[in-house]
This record gives sequence, C-alpha cells and structure tokens, in this order.
Amino acid sequence: MGTTSNDVLSWTNQDSRESALFNSWGVVYRFQTTVAHNGQSLTTMWRTLRPNKEDRIAKLEWGPNGGLGRVMLGKQALRMSDLVRPDPAIYNARSFTGPDGLQYRWRPSTISADIMLLNPNGVNIAFFRPTRQKRYQIGDVYGELHFIRTAGLGTVTHQPMMDMVTLTAMLYRFCIQWNL
Repeated sequence: MGTTSNDVLSWTNQDSRESALFNSWGVVYRFQTTVAHNGQSLTTMWRTLRPNKEDRIAKLEWGPNGGLGRVMLGKQALRMSDLVRPDPAIYNARSFTGPDGLQYRWRPSTISADIMLLNPNGVNIAFFRPTRQKRYQIGDVYGELHFIRTAGLGTVTHQPMMDMVTLTAMLYRFCIQWNL
C-alpha cells in the first residue's frame, strides 16, 4: 500500500491508553495512564523528539467510570466525543475534524480487518491493522498503524496531522473495545 518500514508503527498493548508505538528507529509515540486518588484517569500522549527527549502532545481526562471526557491538545480543549463522532451511515465509522479544518473518517474496511482513515475525498491516508500478538523487547504488539505517505496531499506523516491521526486511532480503538 505504499508504506515503508518507518511509515508503520507497531502498537503495543491491547489497552490503547497504556501503550507505545514504535518502528525500527524506536518508540515514536507513547500513551501513559495514571489514576488519581479521586479515581480520575488521565492519559498523557508523548511524542519522541530524539533519544531521551519527549514532547507532550495531549492530555486526556477521562470521564466518570472510564467514559469519554476531554482532551487538552496544546492549549486547546476538546471533547473526546468530537474526535470520535459516530457516523450513522456506516457501522463503526467515526469522524473528526483535522488540524486543517477538514473532516476525516475512521471506518472498517469492507475487504479486510483493517480500519481505514479516509480524507474528505474518500482517499485512504492511513490504516490500523490488527495483528496476531507478537513479542518484542519494547512489548507485545497487537496491531500496526500504517501511514500512507503518498496519499491525498501527502501531509499524513507531518505534524500536527500525524499526531491527530495517532490520537484519534487510539480513541477509535478505545471506543470500539468498550462499545462507546
């Protein structure tokens, strides 16, 4: 599908809120979840800038009982539900507005187990592929996030779009896992 090994991130852990995404270079993204004394869960999304240097991309404040809450993306506060809006026309499809102001949609493939990310023109720009559990030094991998570098306008592997794709893929996986 036009991806190179660096355009594929192996995704550890079945709980997407406590996972790492890595390639041959190392860990690229990391989700770390903590629970406060009051029971409030908080997930931090990190992007690796270079060895031993990470940048916080987002903080996800989960709602009561693990439901969808809000996301702090930089200085912007968003409702998680706005990043995974159900599409009534397509079963298990979820949409969001990208950093470019355009609408994107995660949806199951009709021919495979992949979950495709379509741009506003219906072009597949990324996809999540569930995989058989495989053990790596970094952790057990349960899926792969593929970025199609040449699709659409070719911006999927650039910031801030790559961050948004990774964040919404995590939220999509969480929503499908817990039927939200």
